[in-house]
Amino acid sequence: MERSLVTTEDGSHTVYLPELDEHYHSTHGAVNESKHVFIKAGLEYLRVDEPTILEVGFGTGLNALLTLQTAIAKKQKIRYVALEPFPLEADIFNHLNFDDSAEIAAPDNYLQKMHEAQWNFPVFITDDFVLHKLKHTLQETSFMEEAFDVIYFDAFAPAKQPEVWSAENFEKCFHALKPGGVLTTYSSQGQVRRNMQEAGFKTEKIPGPKGKREMVRAIKETS
Repeated sequence: MERSLVTTEDGSHTVYLPELDEHYHSTHGAVNESKHVFIKAGLEYLRVDEPTILEVGFGTGLNALLTLQTAIAKKQKIRYVALEPFPLEADIFNHLNFDDSAEIAAPDNYLQKMHEAQWNFPVFITDDFVLHKLKHTLQETSFMEEAFDVIYFDAFAPAKQPEVWSAENFEKCFHALKPGGVLTTYSSQGQVRRNMQEAGFKTEKIPGPKGKREMVRAIKETS
């Protein structure tokens, strides 16, 4: 699978996949998008002391790295499960420049540790941050009921991978979330929101990151 590095407007890298004509992060700023969509709208919005997180689309590892940064700053214990059926090659992830970003204050070996961590097995990146990477699609994966506090839904765009954004997959996510848990994503497409609602979520449009007017946060309301 051919992939290449692209520098985004905030100076941080994204990865371009010619096969889908798709970027892993917004070209308006990879770090900016990740912090806005997943950290601020998801992790920090929920405010759980020891959250368990599911990421659909590990990709470059940027969302995980920013989550680790937050965990270090707040002295949180975090369990992080990430799905990625097509991991990046070493010649790509070894050249990602996230460690050069002024907005990422994490030691420069953590991203490499994440990418080199054993697949399908929980690995301690730090004493307080456990990463469990699964080389599976969401469709192939089963979860325990009420296993996660937050879901980062960071798959490729619905136009590129419509099967990932199905009502069936959102129903799987709904059951995997704890009551009161949240799912965040950069997409605000109407069919995506309807699929979330069909699965049981309460959805809300909120301001998106630079270059995108809106995004969606979906909540599993407590009964």
